[in-house]
Amino acid sequence: MNVNPNIVVLSGGVGPEREVSLLSGKALSESLSHKFNTQLLDLSECSLPPDLNPESDIVFSVIHGEFGEDGKLQGLLDAAGFEYCGCGAESSRLCMHKANAKKRVLADGVRVASGIEFFDPAELDASEVVQKLGKELIIKPTDQGSSVSLFLLSGEEELREKLKFINPGNWLLEERILGREVTIGVMGQHTLGIVEVIPNGGVYDYERKYTPGSTEYRFPAVLDSETEAEIKDFAWKAFNSCGCRDFARVDFMICDDGHAYFLEINTLPGLTTTSLLPKSASASGYNFDQLTQKLVTPAVNRFLGVTIEGETPHAA
Repeated sequence: MNVNPNIVVLSGGVGPEREVSLLSGKALSESLSHKFNTQLLDLSECSLPPDLNPESDIVFSVIHGEFGEDGKLQGLLDAAGFEYCGCGAESSRLCMHKANAKKRVLADGVRVASGIEFFDPAELDASEVVQKLGKELIIKPTDQGSSVSLFLLSGEEELREKLKFINPGNWLLEERILGREVTIGVMGQHTLGIVEVIPNGGVYDYERKYTPGSTEYRFPAVLDSETEAEIKDFAWKAFNSCGCRDFARVDFMICDDGHAYFLEINTLPGLTTTSLLPKSASASGYNFDQLTQKLVTPAVNRFLGVTIEGETPHAA
């Protein structure tokens, strides 16, 4: 067994978050290269790169969304015998499907917004939807990240018009929780700091995530102790309910009465130096290099057969 594994960072991918993934890969690779022999690869098809060796290489994927975060890549890595960073195939599939993740965490006592899954928008009755969920609504894909194709609506007429222009697909229509948007990292056995996201215009969509100056971030977020404790409790419960390992980022909305509502789990969150998980880690005292080394450590331990804090050793 090689006691000095290589870290192969996979970035890029085939989905709409490709450019963001490339930025994450570059930042992560540069940071890990201070301690590890690191290789950065741009993955442009849905298959494992050739010439990887499970006896010497650990894979760290930062391919967001399609193929990278939906369990497909993880399944290929499992089948080929690789150790890799982050959640396994089953939990990745679950967390990528927002509606299924919500059902799972709700069963373990985490508060969620009411919602309706649909495929064909023509089959929805706008009047019935508003009667069930209220006038303030949000539509988003069930299985994409970075707020791709996210729409905010108010009332029957807006919903009816938007449904005319939405293509059939895997969609989630939710009651919109008005309030403060926050996110929190989970790393190993610990929750990190809470980050408040304050987008100009009120919605943290794809443009506001990646356009400099379009969103304000407060980390640590200024919250009362009761709300902070609930968010950390919910994040930890959600992480475990969905079978996550190593690390993830959990998003919430806090409504006006102080109650937190689970939005989703990001199993491969952005890892540029200005991404949300590094901000959450910063609020807990970690700089970017310290964070990336912490993120890779569980996979290194599995590779070496070292069991720490309940981790599963590498099967030789």
